[in-house]
Amino acid sequence: MNNFAFTLDYHADRRPRKVVLTHGERRVTNEELLSNVNAIASALRGLGLGRGDVVGLLLHNRVEFIELVYAINRLGAVFLPLNYRLAPAEWQFILGHAEVKALFSELEFTVPVDAVARHLPHLKHRIVVDGPATGPWLSYAQMAASGRGAVVEAVDVDGADLQRLMYTSGTTSRPKGVRITHHNVMYKNLGMMVQFGWTDADVTAVAGPLYHVGALDMGGITTLHAGGSLVMQSKFAADPLIDLIVEHRPTNIWLAPAMVNALLQVERLATADLSSIRLIMSGGEKMPEARLKQVLEVFPGVWFADAYGLTETVSSDTFVTPEHVRDKLGSVGRPVPHMRVRVVDDDGTDAPPGTIGEIVLRGPKVFGGYWRDPEATATAIRDGWFHTGDMGHLDTENFLYIDDRKKDMIVSGGENIATPEVERVLYEHPDILEAAVIGMPHSLWGEVPHAFVVLRAGSAATAGAIEEFCRAHLAKFKVPARIDLVDELPRTPTGKVLKRTLREYQQQATK
Repeated sequence: MNNFAFTLDYHADRRPRKVVLTHGERRVTNEELLSNVNAIASALRGLGLGRGDVVGLLLHNRVEFIELVYAINRLGAVFLPLNYRLAPAEWQFILGHAEVKALFSELEFTVPVDAVARHLPHLKHRIVVDGPATGPWLSYAQMAASGRGAVVEAVDVDGADLQRLMYTSGTTSRPKGVRITHHNVMYKNLGMMVQFGWTDADVTAVAGPLYHVGALDMGGITTLHAGGSLVMQSKFAADPLIDLIVEHRPTNIWLAPAMVNALLQVERLATADLSSIRLIMSGGEKMPEARLKQVLEVFPGVWFADAYGLTETVSSDTFVTPEHVRDKLGSVGRPVPHMRVRVVDDDGTDAPPGTIGEIVLRGPKVFGGYWRDPEATATAIRDGWFHTGDMGHLDTENFLYIDDRKKDMIVSGGENIATPEVERVLYEHPDILEAAVIGMPHSLWGEVPHAFVVLRAGSAATAGAIEEFCRAHLAKFKVPARIDLVDELPRTPTGKVLKRTLREYQQQATK
């Protein structure tokens, strides 16, 4: 049985009364989850939805999100999680490009969804999960009631059939639809269970948004596959997350670097009982080494598994193992089972150890291509290898280090400057909370570094003082030629710095 949704039947049969979902005051057991999933799957089938149809999820973290993942897959249909922080015009593009037939959403989004729905001829059904039926919107509760008691067998899909569509964050261009199959998901789950030894005793805290592979896959459905449980925050908030950990005693959590940084700013972090956490997974953006050292001080007994992964590989390609967290500081580790990682130069030849090149990946969890975009697919997948566009290097023991995005690499006077190298030094300045570096056009050198810096509260540091600090720690050509002090850095909801937005700001400022 290739269908991911069938894993629920296994656990409901063997551990029916085990609580596997906790959200606020709500508790859901395996047997309750299966009953709810069957009811929603039956109602969806009644709306004419089935194998291959795409269903959108515009939801915060909540029990219904997980129920819908199983219910949609049960029919052989495809779910598409939407970033709720996007603008309605961006929702419109994604919903239209994916030809979504049904959309599940929350009351707060119904008005903007209605405004774009008239431009979406394929969108036949709108369902609200936290309110009554009104106008074009059906009620989730009524749908579940109509299907209560039904048994919907999981469709025996082919492993190459789509389990979901996920759209890239659009940090560099229009979002692209990533085709993730049941085969991809199964191998991703297997790799993580082998890597971390997950069992039904594990409890994962879900703090990041489930529309992103970080929360959904680096913990979320992998934990459920293993028979474990999820404890969810609706949206990430650092201080309440400490309360959640203290109360529910999770064993694992995924935190993007920006989330780690927010958690480190909470004063009571050092005195709270967080001893249940044995594993913190990270990734999504290079973790500044200064922040990583802080994490290891606050969580001395925790396995901080810095990772490398992409939406196109369902996350989780490489991890640092516990014995190498300190001696390989800055590395994202070695690949999980069934994955191969290479670093290549422009002609596809393997780069020598220590030499920066493009990271390419191969394995059964690598996606098969972009939705309705053969040109982008042909560019990304060549000779069976996924060309990530990320720049990195391997050491002599094949540990991977991320140096930069290919397009973010600064070429100054013929010298390559990896922006994280400059950012690392900035993060070591005691007055700097956050920093990001991009290239800035220069008439003589082609490009020079341009830094954007967020100061800690109460700091009186100046751009000049920061420049002097950089001069003491960097080669002259790597020192930022311009330093802008800003209130905050533009980020995606999962914490990646939007360097495209910084470039737009730079262009406007230099006009």
